[in-house]
This record gives sequence, structure tokens and C-alpha cells, in this order.
Amino acid sequence: MPTVKLLKIAHGRSGDKGNGSNVGIIARHPDIYPFLKEILTAERVKEHMKYVCKGEVERYELPNIGALNFILHESLGGGGTVSLKLDAQGKTHASQVLRMDVDVPDELLDLV
Repeated sequence: MPTVKLLKIAHGRSGDKGNGSNVGIIARHPDIYPFLKEILTAERVKEHMKYVCKGEVERYELPNIGALNFILHESLGGGGTVSLKLDAQGKTHASQVLRMDVDVPDELLDLV
């Protein structure tokens, strides 16, 4: 199984939710969504974002659009108006998650 960046099989969006960020990861093909559900756990995202996210990570499934939504609690240094972080609104958090290395079966890579 080749190792690729998550970006190869998914795209994403992110933004602020108070002192937390919201990261949506969307499968590039409907057949990729079940694979994303299996490998992209809240724990895995938490480990990947451990230098940004100081709180817990929650995962929500959105099967109707083939997406997973993650809430990264305590990831914005207090929130947009009080944070000293360069990205006080979490706009880059999806890009960071999409740079995660994942082992992907060849048949799924053939879909994108």
C-alpha cells in the first residue's frame, strides 16, 4: 500500500469556533468515505495536531456528503479576538490535517 498525503484522497475546510477550530475533511470520491471513517479517528487527528490542539478532539460523521467534521478544542489560544497566534481563526488547520501521511490501497488511489 502506498503512503501518500491525505490531500491525495480528500480535501478540507476549517475555521474558528470560539477557542476551538472546526476541520471538515471531505472524500474526493464517494467510495473513499468508508476508508476515511476507518482511518481518520479523533485520536489520530489529535496526535497529528498535538502542537496546536491542547484540548480534546471530537469527530462527527456526515455520510450524506462523504465528510468527517472534527472539533479541535483549545486550539486557538483563546479565540480570534484575544489570541496571539498567527492563525487565530484556524484557517490553516485543514491544510495541516491534509498533510497527514496515510497508507492507501491502490484501488482507492485509482479513483482520484
